[in-house]
Amino acid sequence: MDVVKPKLAPLNEGGTTELLNKEILRLQEENEKLKSRLKTLEIQATAALEEKAKLESTLHGLQLEQGNQQDFIKAQDLSDLESTVAALKTEFQKTLSDKTENQKSLEESLATAKHDLLRVQEQLSMAEKELEKKFQQTAAYRNMKDILTKKNDQIKELRKRLAKYEPED
Repeated sequence: MDVVKPKLAPLNEGGTTELLNKEILRLQEENEKLKSRLKTLEIQATAALEEKAKLESTLHGLQLEQGNQQDFIKAQDLSDLESTVAALKTEFQKTLSDKTENQKSLEESLATAKHDLLRVQEQLSMAEKELEKKFQQTAAYRNMKDILTKKNDQIKELRKRLAKYEPED
């Protein structure tokens, strides 16, 4: 049976963060579901152990009331019950182990996704800085900057001249 792995959609300019955040959310939801399932299994195992204790107590009371022949039959029932409880305990331990491994795997996947997000954000930041640097080196940018500087100087000069003729309030 082939396992179909979900494929990530192609990355757009602004979609990397959103895509990684969606993957992180999906992994967190799956992790929560597994935690819930684990808690349910723990509750069931605890209930089974409590039931075992009750049955053992009941069995002991009945053994005292009845004769030696009945003791043998009840001992057999107790043995069967202990076998059943042991099987349930083994199944619970296996399920708990599987869930723990799956949770660790999900946590590792989440950490990897976070590292990938940080790496992509760093690359995006570097690309933006490089693009800004290239833009600042263009002739049109330098010309516009020179024009703005000259206009700012003219405005400062006009304000000084205006201040001479208008008294301050």
